[in-house]
Amino acid sequence: MSEAKIAQKGPFKVALKQGETYDWCRCGRSDSQPFCDGSHKVTSLKPVVFTVEKSEKAYLCGCKQSGNKPFCDGSHRDL
Repeated sequence: MSEAKIAQKGPFKVALKQGETYDWCRCGRSDSQPFCDGSHKVTSLKPVVFTVEKSEKAYLCGCKQSGNKPFCDGSHRDL
């Protein structure tokens, strides 16, 4: 199983902290959306790991279709 599940048809607004590393859920199965909880282990998908350079509010992709993972690029509008 390697197809991402749509977690929601819109982004997750989150507060990210400078210097923190995050694991964004790529498979859409996590109960801790938009972050990984290990649910991807039944798929071939791995989370996207990223570190934040400055504290800020961000919109992380909820549909898992973004071309700019982990950030929302509006792809959910085409679903």
